Amino acid sequence: MVAHNPLFHGTWTAKRFQATVINDIWPEVLFFTLIATMVSAVSKLTPHQLVIPSGLLTVLGTVLGLVISFRTSSAYERYQDGRKMWTNISVASKNLAMMFWVHVPATRSIPGVSAEQAELQVIMEKKTMINLIQAYSVSLKHFLRSEPGVYYQDLYPLICFLPRYANEGAHSPEDKLPLWSSSDDFEESRKNKKGNANPRSAADSSGHHPQRTSSLPLHSRNNTPVDDNKSQTSWFRSLGRTSDGRSHSRRNTFDPEKVLPEVDSHHPLKPSRNPPESSLLDFIPLLRFFKWLGRALLMRSMPEHEIEARMKRKKLDQVESNVPMELCMVLTSYTACSVPSTKANPAIASGMTANITSMQDTFSNLERIRNTPLPFAYQAHLRISLWLYLLFLPFQIFNPFGWFTIPGTAFASFLLLGFLEIGQEIENPFNYDLNDLDLDHFCLTLQRELHEISAYTNPEPSSFIFSAWNHPFAPSDRRNAAEIVKHSHYTLPDKKDGLEPGIESIRRTLVKSWREVDSTTRHP
Repeated sequence: MVAHNPLFHGTWTAKRFQATVINDIWPEVLFFTLIATMVSAVSKLTPHQLVIPSGLLTVLGTVLGLVISFRTSSAYERYQDGRKMWTNISVASKNLAMMFWVHVPATRSIPGVSAEQAELQVIMEKKTMINLIQAYSVSLKHFLRSEPGVYYQDLYPLICFLPRYANEGAHSPEDKLPLWSSSDDFEESRKNKKGNANPRSAADSSGHHPQRTSSLPLHSRNNTPVDDNKSQTSWFRSLGRTSDGRSHSRRNTFDPEKVLPEVDSHHPLKPSRNPPESSLLDFIPLLRFFKWLGRALLMRSMPEHEIEARMKRKKLDQVESNVPMELCMVLTSYTACSVPSTKANPAIASGMTANITSMQDTFSNLERIRNTPLPFAYQAHLRISLWLYLLFLPFQIFNPFGWFTIPGTAFASFLLLGFLEIGQEIENPFNYDLNDLDLDHFCLTLQRELHEISAYTNPEPSSFIFSAWNHPFAPSDRRNAAEIVKHSHYTLPDKKDGLEPGIESIRRTLVKSWREVDSTTRHP
């Protein structure tokens, strides 16, 4: 299976060029090509021969090739592990949702509540838990992208009703629960960062208005300022924009957040997808050195208190998110409450717990992939060794290649540096790069499947099995189920077989079906 091609799929833009590693390695390739040009020119046009023995060329090239291959393989293994972990999240989420929806009885005796109202409350409870399962995957997506907190357009509407304080009567900061305390502290810290306000917050020009509540402040998607020149709130719109600013008709009207509840929040809601903006530094990495140099000089000229404040703001990006764990605790609490009250099957209760445990285990594995990069010493030593190899390469191959040393060195640099950069590119597959895993697609797919689960009416099997549409004993018995059950005993379609009606005839029919299927479905 060939992977999706982000470079030539759809309208070509300069940003799509970042799907390759050329924009990252071209300064190095150019540098070593210039070295090869210098060696060739001096050796050809002057009496001096810039040549060294090539005895170590084969040995060092083989060793470097193996090491770079191992580097790329280990990075791809992390990429594959990330995809497998998201498959585990999807499977565990759907299994848990099915158990909640099907195996938790809709009938429950609630004191002071009518049977119809009690059934409505149970259905609302189960649907709310399924929404929290959806919120779990969304919170995990934001955590892996280093986006802590809960104030996002695709997350906050799903969990805004969860308890905020340990003591319901006293709404004091000391009683605020960890889920909300850490998120509020992070948002307050971001507000204190000068010149780093996120304009891509809660505004939405699509025209849907949130419902006001008396318990929440008036921050909504409609009254938060947004810079339209930098982004669109609906991230699918930004993906669908062409180079002249126009949008494709389908993606211009596609807004996944429209299906979520419209509520107000304590803080402006950030968009569900907030990738970093591309700059000239992404296409000309050489300029990063001058930026670093200017920043270093600026830091030296800053007062000590401003340097300390900047370092504190820099550490804000290291804040970890506890939202996935908090949601697992809510799901576990619901399981503990629903099993005794509904007298659910112990095997089903064990299955619920096992799926929640699987979600927790997968979360830990994803956190391990995200927070455990390849040791810097290994990366630095490998890159320096490759640089030295490419630096001395034209001196060793000039005698047999002559002027072809220049394209040969350029190709070798492009090949080796490209593989090295690919390993670094896919080492953390959870960001917004075009080669990263499409976490937004995974979350939206799971959202559709969870809503499909909750749309299941859980009918009695007898209501659809014994109908004229069902032919259970085909191909040996072509009669439908409604026709078969008209008789008190099952009889074979061909009464010449001589068997008595009943179980013996059923067995004969099943064996005959197997034999016919086995002979018909085999290639001659």
